Amino acid sequence: MRYITGAVALGAALVLGTLATTAHAVAAPAQPTRSGGLYAPTALVLTAGQGESRATATVQRAVTLSCMPGATGSHPNPKAACAELRTVAGDFNAVTTAPSDRLCTREWNPFVVTADGVWQGKRVSYTYTFANSCAMADGMGAVFDF
Repeated sequence: MRYITGAVALGAALVLGTLATTAHAVAAPAQPTRSGGLYAPTALVLTAGQGESRATATVQRAVTLSCMPGATGSHPNPKAACAELRTVAGDFNAVTTAPSDRLCTREWNPFVVTADGVWQGKRVSYTYTFANSCAMADGMGAVFDF
């Protein structure tokens, strides 16, 4: 008789546990919907620092930039930076290597700028090393002007 009572109690516990799990699974909240609409995500972290490469540079400034659906972030002029990136279709080389008539010394005191994140739904990881601060001020455009 002891064994039958234990088996009934075990069976009842299993049934109640299954019902509780099923009820809990049904009551689970729905997954949140994507709130970006029809726009591909664009969110970047931009940095500038002194050094020869991304690995050895000391980051002196860093900002965030988001261009879709509107220009936002900690960048001082996100509208101009997003407009410049849209003009060159997200090609950071076109931003940093634009031709200029400015004369700079030939000293080697390198500055590194980086861009990491997502541009119109595609992963971006960009690094460019300027020879010195004069060359950086000349070639940074609105994107790296922070």
